[in-house]
Amino acid sequence: MQRSSRMGSVVVLLALFCVVTSHLALAFTDGLLGNGNFEKAPKSSDMKGTVVLKSNAIPEWEISGFVEYIKAGQKQGDMLLVVPEGYAAVRLGNEASIKQKLNVTPGMYYSLTFSAARTCAQDEKLNVSVAPDSDVLPIQTVYNSEGWDLYAWAFRASYSVAVIILHNPGVEEDPACGPLIDSIAIRALYPPKATNKNLLKNADFEEGPYILPNTSWGVLIPPNIEDDNSPLPAWTVESLKAIKYIDSDHFSVAQGKRAIELVGGRESAIAQVARTIVGKTYELTFAIGDASNSCEGSMIVEAFAGSDTIKVPYESKGKGGYKRAVLRFKAVAIRTRVMFFSTYYHTSSKDFASLCGPVVDDVKLLSVRSPRRLV
Repeated sequence: MQRSSRMGSVVVLLALFCVVTSHLALAFTDGLLGNGNFEKAPKSSDMKGTVVLKSNAIPEWEISGFVEYIKAGQKQGDMLLVVPEGYAAVRLGNEASIKQKLNVTPGMYYSLTFSAARTCAQDEKLNVSVAPDSDVLPIQTVYNSEGWDLYAWAFRASYSVAVIILHNPGVEEDPACGPLIDSIAIRALYPPKATNKNLLKNADFEEGPYILPNTSWGVLIPPNIEDDNSPLPAWTVESLKAIKYIDSDHFSVAQGKRAIELVGGRESAIAQVARTIVGKTYELTFAIGDASNSCEGSMIVEAFAGSDTIKVPYESKGKGGYKRAVLRFKAVAIRTRVMFFSTYYHTSSKDFASLCGPVVDDVKLLSVRSPRRLV
């Protein structure tokens, strides 16, 4: 009887072990973080007006400093506070932060996606960190007429547990002034490699940050001066303004599911360095078009490969479409920098406020075989 009881206990323990290990294996999934959209509210006893009083009052988050829980439709004086998605968001006052821990795989790359909107100051910033990586993202430029934007930020995991922190480093006269944060999500990145079919990596832009379902705004990828690890593997944003990452569910793209939109004119450039052989001839082919987002007018994309360049015009009606272009060049170095930017600045014809621009997709870089000599 005792032996049977022990065997039963072993079976139960094994079953519990399987449940626990299977839960740990599923601890990370692409998508929203735990309560990433802040729809689970603090208890009323843990709040004073909009101010959250306890560090663990917001389910699945730890907070510090002056943090407010803002509901949709709420006003500050005569100003309506814009909640990007759903029922609620949080606002980070002076030196305030929100924090969450997540099981990850050391050595892997991850990209965070989150909504941010400034509420008071013109020069609001947001510090995003997962130790040892940390960057300050300027959010004073509003790309979307809605008053907020989706941003991406990437990190490489150094430990098995990532401590994700969003912090407002600003110090304003009004301690409540600070960015509204909402819809925090994550995606694992798998950087592709160059092949004999394309010397550029991730040239179709399929590998990139998480795009929230049912959102038609795209995700901003900040300049590399603010982000050491690109949310768009293999590419860097070498400019002052961000580029926008878009998907075929909500925009027109030339090929596949993802593409990039150059929304900041000459201040919105994307680049990659490829291995080349000196003296060999190469062809850089790519597609340019519009995202079917009412971005109308005469567009020009300038493409560079080393010291060679081409300007490709595209007349956009804002309803989708694309054309292909080719830049042939001879390599003068063992590494050639490929870069794209938009010559002009554009805004949507729907509101004349949302920044937009030409779409670049389906980029290829291949060597051109020399014709065989006849002897």
